[in-house]
Amino acid sequence: MIVKQHLIFILYSLCANVFKVAGTKSKAKGSQGQFPITQNVTVVEGATANMTCRVDYNDNTSLQWSNPAQQTLFFGDKKALRDHRIELVRASWQELTIKISDVSLSDEGQYTCSLFTMPVKTTKAFLTVLGVPGRPEITGFTKPAMEGDVITLTCTTLGSKPAANIRWFRNDKEVQGTTKMNATGKSFTVWSSLQFQVDRRDDGVAYTCSVEHISLSSPYMTTEVLEVHYAPHLEITHSLIIPQEGQYLKLECVSIGNPIPEPVLWSKDGGELPDIERMIVEGRELTITTLNKTDNGTYRCEASNHLGTSSAEYILFVYAKDFPGPTTDPNALGQHGPDHALIGGVVAVVVFITLCLIIVLGRYLARHKGTYLTHEAKGAEDAPDADTAIINAEGNHVHAEEKKEYFI
Repeated sequence: MIVKQHLIFILYSLCANVFKVAGTKSKAKGSQGQFPITQNVTVVEGATANMTCRVDYNDNTSLQWSNPAQQTLFFGDKKALRDHRIELVRASWQELTIKISDVSLSDEGQYTCSLFTMPVKTTKAFLTVLGVPGRPEITGFTKPAMEGDVITLTCTTLGSKPAANIRWFRNDKEVQGTTKMNATGKSFTVWSSLQFQVDRRDDGVAYTCSVEHISLSSPYMTTEVLEVHYAPHLEITHSLIIPQEGQYLKLECVSIGNPIPEPVLWSKDGGELPDIERMIVEGRELTITTLNKTDNGTYRCEASNHLGTSSAEYILFVYAKDFPGPTTDPNALGQHGPDHALIGGVVAVVVFITLCLIIVLGRYLARHKGTYLTHEAKGAEDAPDADTAIINAEGNHVHAEEKKEYFI
């Protein structure tokens, strides 16, 4: 009987231990599942942020959302903060989701989800709010700018977070500017400056400021077109390369300048056009009909704007009707002229070579005579008197041909 009771006690103890271990494992499993899970959220200023807190296992314990100031927003499905922008999306034992509409930069910060177990378990979620940059504005344009002026263009954008990036373009080519920024609260004011000296090539050029930011799907851009005023420059174009008698000739005064230089005034040899019936002026063009020799001379066009005056000339030479004419344009020759340096160099080389040849030839002739006599006076030097010397000399001349030496 005692042995039987002892066996029953042992079995009871073993069962109690098994149930105790099983309860402990179940409690540990539940405790491990009762932990809130959240995710960080990033939204653009003015958009809506959804904040979600989940728990895998919950034994009917409430979830709570609080803001960075630790103010309770929602406790379960109960709203705690009077803010019409904050609304409940979903509330259950496993999830609590709220939304914040029209998010501002001040809403940014660390939000807390709490699970009210013993002890309370919490997790954090950071809400990042991107500040959208304002539309860029360009200042510093002087309309019109004068050639030679130094101008500074400045592009400014407000309210970006993080700071926006500014790029400059001259037409389609990027140019480098100088960028600065200033923090205003949580947002930034960014500006970029571009300084350069204006010339006529800048007239009509488009300068574009581009603002890039993570909150933008495409850059914000603004463009200004630069207007540059500059002094005129004139050139004369002609319809004939070789004008001949009986032909008609058209001269056009091509002007470059801003404002456009006008009116265009034509003259011949410093005076008025002599034959207005054949010399017809239409705007910038001068047409001479039925050319003849009397039309020869220098034609001049002149025009001006408020920055200056310019002129151009054309020398007209009318050839006979049957004359083939030169192979080049006389005006082109007059403008470019012969290459005097080249001609002078060639002449100098020719003269130098000629002088060298003359000197060498002279020295050669001086050292190499054709023929000469030797020993003509041989015997005369030893003669006792003059008569004998003369006789000896005459005798020597008789054999002169035998005493010739030839040098080649």
